[in-house]
Amino acid sequence: MFEERLKNLPEQPGVYLMKNELGEIIYVGKAVNLKNRVRQYFKGSNHPPKVRVMISNISDFEYIITNSELEALILECNLIKKYKPRYNILLKDDKQYPYIKVTINEEYPRVFITRRYEKDGAKYFGPYTDVSAVRETINLIRKLFKLRTCRKTLKYGVEVDRPCLNYHISRCLAPCTGKVDIKEYRQIVDEVIKLLQGKYDELIKILEEKMYIESSKLNFEKAAEYRDQINSIRKIQEKQRVISSYLEDEDVVAYAKDDEGMSFEVFFIRNGKLLGRENFYFEDLSEDTVSQFLVQFYEEREFIPKEILLSDEIPEINIIESYLTSKRGSKVTLKVPKRGEKSELIELAKRMPMRP
Repeated sequence: MFEERLKNLPEQPGVYLMKNELGEIIYVGKAVNLKNRVRQYFKGSNHPPKVRVMISNISDFEYIITNSELEALILECNLIKKYKPRYNILLKDDKQYPYIKVTINEEYPRVFITRRYEKDGAKYFGPYTDVSAVRETINLIRKLFKLRTCRKTLKYGVEVDRPCLNYHISRCLAPCTGKVDIKEYRQIVDEVIKLLQGKYDELIKILEEKMYIESSKLNFEKAAEYRDQINSIRKIQEKQRVISSYLEDEDVVAYAKDDEGMSFEVFFIRNGKLLGRENFYFEDLSEDTVSQFLVQFYEEREFIPKEILLSDEIPEINIIESYLTSKRGSKVTLKVPKRGEKSELIELAKRMPMRP
């Protein structure tokens, strides 16, 4: 059917788009060598059943040549998001899950829950699947750190309003009066960020120093506030399971196939502690499933750890490393540990019930 077109395909990296008889894009894939890859669909015979069904629905195809495998990887992801092809995996839009937003782009930053991730200069944490846990975290931050919650545009030295009720119940420092020192306020914001990053020991050390300073000045009421902050943070620490002695930030991504499709289990380890987990299930259609998952999963993530542990080798590991390194702004390493503690983390993830 496509004999002549297949012969003339370029031997270059790129993206191919399979279409049905209505001209709808039903699958998007990437290739190091377009000619070899696309020909496999029509010349090969050892395809999984679901791939054979897709091939039977292909009435046309087109391709886009890219300058590199990395460009092909990124273009593939963008086209999948744009066209939502029937036979590609597609993660649910992470924007439906809540983030914690810290408006460091404002003179007096706020901390609140949002379901929209924007490139607006603010700092985002998440997305989180446990909405109640997010609300609990926000309430704790407002109680301990007394940051403002209003949406007013505030400037140091400019009195915008009189202090509201939150100030009178010790839930806000009242920067609306124009009298709150920006540097001191920013130090508090930095402490909140350390809390959200899971850097509890570092934060406790800072608060202990402040407590001792206030105590030495006989300012016992202020010292007691820092003591209460430290106790609350330690309670959070106790709830979280330490599963790595390396005390590193890393993600663990385990995946497995069954007769129906493919499952993914992701552990989020921050400073050696398991802070959360997510799982996903897709109908498995091709060998691109893992790479498509990794790119889509991390595309909207504000934080990418420097190390990601994988349960199995994948052909595109170097290309995905390059993509994540570019997005993070510093080196990201994908590893498939075979022994030791990191291998045990993979096994732990595999033992979790992967199907949501």
